[in-house]
Amino acid sequence: MAVELKAGDPAPNFDLPTDGGGRAALAGLKGKKVVLYFYPKDDTSGCTSEAKGFAEAADAFANAGATVIGVSKDPLLSHEKFKAKYDLNFPLAADVDGAAVEAFGVWVEKSMYGRKYMGIDRSTFLIDPQGKIARVWRKVKVPGHVAEVLATVKAL
Repeated sequence: MAVELKAGDPAPNFDLPTDGGGRAALAGLKGKKVVLYFYPKDDTSGCTSEAKGFAEAADAFANAGATVIGVSKDPLLSHEKFKAKYDLNFPLAADVDGAAVEAFGVWVEKSMYGRKYMGIDRSTFLIDPQGKIARVWRKVKVPGHVAEVLATVKAL
């Protein structure tokens, strides 16, 4: 059974490499609002649309005091190509071993055309400056999602 994080829970610790040689670590983000969004795969239609939405709203998130980080199991090289292709302006973290997707409970059984497989459930977590989960969005539908997350960040 997947972990079911909810508002008020402490955010699971994570420390992941990001494109450009950086790191995204919960410890280094204390005191900031963090929008941690998990997506299935670089350069696929839904993931591209979602990433472009967060990129377009990057200034608004920054003005609201929030850091946006995208996470998938794709390797850094894939992230770097994806980021360059769409001019994304926020870090993409590589969770190649799946520790973060497991800790956040987003590694789930999926089904497509009757075939069952494991994959990332498109999910977003808003982490407050104290490192607690402020809001969870699961089974995210991309249209309108970024605006809803931004409104929630501004209200936090």
